Amino acid sequence: MIRVLIDACGWKAVVDAGINIDKALLETVGVTNLAILPNVIKELESIGGNLMLDMLIAKSTLIDTPEGVGNHTDDQLLHYSIENNWPILTVDSELKRRISQSNLRWLEVIGNKHLRLVE
Repeated sequence: MIRVLIDACGWKAVVDAGINIDKALLETVGVTNLAILPNVIKELESIGGNLMLDMLIAKSTLIDTPEGVGNHTDDQLLHYSIENNWPILTVDSELKRRISQSNLRWLEVIGNKHLRLVE
């Protein structure tokens, strides 16, 4: 089973597009387990609005903030992605650039309709 790291902007894009995350992940990467960092939860809480945060938390495994990585969410996401080869759900172009430079994978919302795995 693959684990997918959730970035705040990636989750917001999924919600804004009205994507059924379970179906989209099943079609894109197979059976998955979502992983979320405390910083991502804080970012989503600060955005506010209807981001279905309770559902995301219920579907996700909360992973610890990695030690020695710093407090920036992108650094933490990248750390776990490198360490475990987990793709990150994001639409953040700078984070995608860093993921690409590390020869890792990410999931993105395209066409406001579905997810795409970029390898």
